[in-house]
Amino acid sequence: MKLPHEAYLLRVYIGESDKVEGKALYEVIVEEARKQGMAGATVLRGYLGFGANSRIHTSKVLRLSEDLPMLVEIVDEEDKINAFLPFLDRMIKEGIVTLEKVRVLFYRHSKKGETAEG
Repeated sequence: MKLPHEAYLLRVYIGESDKVEGKALYEVIVEEARKQGMAGATVLRGYLGFGANSRIHTSKVLRLSEDLPMLVEIVDEEDKINAFLPFLDRMIKEGIVTLEKVRVLFYRHSKKGETAEG
């Protein structure tokens, strides 16, 4: 797959405890992105954060939280990102979705059976 130099970064900020039919929402988002043939997705787990309700979510031992901030990032071309937005709109009950234009410098992957050395 080849990405254009001008692409878009989709960021989805949700909670770790957000579920869809018993499955973690961040997993559902990544699986759907893969199914739709998007270039890739990454999930990052936050240590501290708050959202619209201003409740602090932290990983500190004394304040155990089971709803840490989760960030799903997807980079792809504009048309694919736009086609993905209705799915997110249906799935996300609480959170924020942002979109920004990015410049892709490298997008590399090895072919099946190939090592990093070639």
